[in-house]
Amino acid sequence: MPAIFERLDKFKPVYDFIYKVLLFLCKLFLIADIIITSMSVAGRYISFIPDPAWTEEVVLSCMSYMAVLSAALAIRRKAHIRMTAFDRYLSAGLLKFLDLLADIGVIILGVVMLVVGWKYASTIGSRGTYISMPTVSKFWMYFPIPLAGFFMIVFELETIVNDIKAFWLKDTEYDLKNQAERFIKEAQS
Repeated sequence: MPAIFERLDKFKPVYDFIYKVLLFLCKLFLIADIIITSMSVAGRYISFIPDPAWTEEVVLSCMSYMAVLSAALAIRRKAHIRMTAFDRYLSAGLLKFLDLLADIGVIILGVVMLVVGWKYASTIGSRGTYISMPTVSKFWMYFPIPLAGFFMIVFELETIVNDIKAFWLKDTEYDLKNQAERFIKEAQS
């Protein structure tokens, strides 16, 4: 295997750190969603608990951040939706090529999300405000899309390097690697 892959593997701790930070942020968004929603629902029925008008928009914004960032996290774990029904009928070389092709498509999607999402967030989003919070820009409502696009690109770069590295592995090593990944995914679910 070429030496460049050994150098690129040294970035794995950086990817691990970014993954952990994003996972922590997603957990914080989920906790905020649960707390704010609980407060809002309880406020409708219990008189001494406030039911502010801003809760719905904040919950929806937190949910947007959580959804798109967790989708970016799924890229790193290869947990996104994929069709594997015909994998056992295809050669290992063709599977490697199709994995690389799919990952190139996803990185293109990430670039589109980053560029177009930033355009919308910085133009349309910066001109409006939340209805219940007139001092907060709608930029924050559009910002999850370019943010997720950025992290999709980051995690896809690692995945593409691993896909290219797979071309240097023997077919049996590649099959064992894929079987191990599937076993881990099944164990996690």
